[in-house]
Amino acid sequence: MKQVTLSITDNKYALFLEFIQNLKFIKKIEEIKETSEPEPTKQEILEGIREAMQEVKLIKAGKAKGIPARELLKEL
Repeated sequence: MKQVTLSITDNKYALFLEFIQNLKFIKKIEEIKETSEPEPTKQEILEGIREAMQEVKLIKAGKAKGIPARELLKEL
């Protein structure tokens, strides 16, 4: 069995995918997302949320200084 990797423009992707799905000799279609960074795991996401909640608690307790929302938005 052979494999082929193709790069297809976004505007023709759906049409091409529909076409190859109708070919009886195609055994498997695997889509690969193009991302520069791997997606975080569930554990990494939960750890980030835990850290953020801990930081919020410290800010509310006056043990850490927060950033006003306007300044945060300006940074984005």
